[in-house]
Amino acid sequence: QVQLVESGGGLVQAGGSLRLSCAASGRTFSSYVMGWFRQAPGKEREFVAGINWNAWTYYADSVKGRFTISRDNAKNTLYLQMNSLKPEDTAVYYCTMRTQEYSGTIYTRPDEYGYWGQGTQVTVSS
Repeated sequence: QVQLVESGGGLVQAGGSLRLSCAASGRTFSSYVMGWFRQAPGKEREFVAGINWNAWTYYADSVKGRFTISRDNAKNTLYLQMNSLKPEDTAVYYCTMRTQEYSGTIYTRPDEYGYWGQGTQVTVSS
């Protein structure tokens, strides 16, 4: 049974930083594309960043240059370093894992991912 548990969310002022973590269990973590999505109130869930098993990364234009996704395969943990945060980054952030092993493509649609964490709230005040 795959489990994804996010942590690290909170309240921060605009311009500040946060680092989200996602602890994974139940599968060989290193073999799967991992991603971060976010969902603000009244909006659809949107892609933020993804990383494949070969450590290639891909970002949404809205976070490019400010956010960095990384993975520590020895710790089965995914990270999202968020710098220069803006009020529009306020959302619940979700960690997700593809179901297909050794997939090189980083998909940006939520329905391409089979496993999700419970989410962690990030609030950026102006």
